Amino acid sequence: MANIGYIQVVRHCNHFCGFCSNPTTPYVHTFETMKVLVDDLVDRDYFGVILTGGEPSLHPELPRIARYASDRGLHVRMITNGWRLADPEFAQEMAEAGLKIAHVSVYSVRPDVEERLRGTAGTLEKAFAAVDNANRYGIEVNINCVINRLNADHLDENIRHWLAHHPHIRHFVWNNLDPSMGRAEVNQEQYTPRLADFELSLHRALKLLHQSGRTFRVEKVPLCYMAEFAWASTETRKIVKGEERIVHFLDAKQTVRQTDWEHIYADGCSVCTLRPICGGLFDRGNAYDPGELYPVFVDRDAVVEKIIHDPRDPSYQFRSMDAWRKDFDRRLAEARAQGPQRPAHDNNDHPPASMSPPGAPAVGQITEQGLRLFESKRQSEGRKAAQHGIALERVEPQPSADNQPVKTGQ
Repeated sequence: MANIGYIQVVRHCNHFCGFCSNPTTPYVHTFETMKVLVDDLVDRDYFGVILTGGEPSLHPELPRIARYASDRGLHVRMITNGWRLADPEFAQEMAEAGLKIAHVSVYSVRPDVEERLRGTAGTLEKAFAAVDNANRYGIEVNINCVINRLNADHLDENIRHWLAHHPHIRHFVWNNLDPSMGRAEVNQEQYTPRLADFELSLHRALKLLHQSGRTFRVEKVPLCYMAEFAWASTETRKIVKGEERIVHFLDAKQTVRQTDWEHIYADGCSVCTLRPICGGLFDRGNAYDPGELYPVFVDRDAVVEKIIHDPRDPSYQFRSMDAWRKDFDRRLAEARAQGPQRPAHDNNDHPPASMSPPGAPAVGQITEQGLRLFESKRQSEGRKAAQHGIALERVEPQPSADNQPVKTGQ
């Protein structure tokens, strides 16, 4: 399987997005603590690793850990806001370290909207320079976009810009906003869209890309809002292929292993022909309306065939529908025999113990320096939150360097 793991390299950032779901924590990484996590993914026979954050390029050891992961045989990717990749020397250094794909996050090509979403001026110009620098040094560029209330009406406008001005970009990824964590949780009214807000805009964007021969994926969007592009749903592809995802969180969650991709469904979903391969409505923050879901009646197997015959996924073993059905039915039977597989997260959005793989290594460490950085960032972010009229995320009491609770402000 083409399982890809995530390592949060840092949890601070040089932008201040009002919907950030992975805000600052006092946990920090050294090269040695990241090396252990790379080894863990190799031991699990994972295909690749995505280095993420916060903003991963802020870690001084990023090129070194990218090279280590590449030397160990992992396909190395990075999710970044592009600020440091706008520096040609850094882009070249990352390319030489083995970085294969840079997922550059851009939410809107309208400068005023992007600046409001980022809480920082000048980010769009940096992102444009980053994608061109990456291309110059042989790093493939994907564009990542979080769907939110401010960009929901012009996702296709973004695509037209990329096609016209950066035609070398061949792959795009959308993530619908997760309203359950961080600043996204406490600023739902400002940033969480209705599903109907982006339905037409997203469809126009996907159609443009499909017609141009480019590829794309969409995460956290129910299949009733994917129309004829259901095969591009990240959750659907993982359900069809039986994939998992490991995330090494640089916070109290630590390592989380996700194998269940189903979430919330409405009563009408029970008659939908795509229900067995749909991830449903991703919402642990009670921000979306399940009443927006509706059944569709299309050929499930036609969607599956597009996924299992995808030439860009050579690792998938079942290339015939008969073989796939046998494997899928077996997995369904095993899941039913185990009973309910989705125990609730707790009030702090910590995953249940069943999602913590046994023997997983510790993720990062608490140091006095990390605690000082955390407190400094909280003060700085408090000022930015007041300036931009958004609420600062709730935080739990943080452990100290000797694992004693440390009080922090709200």
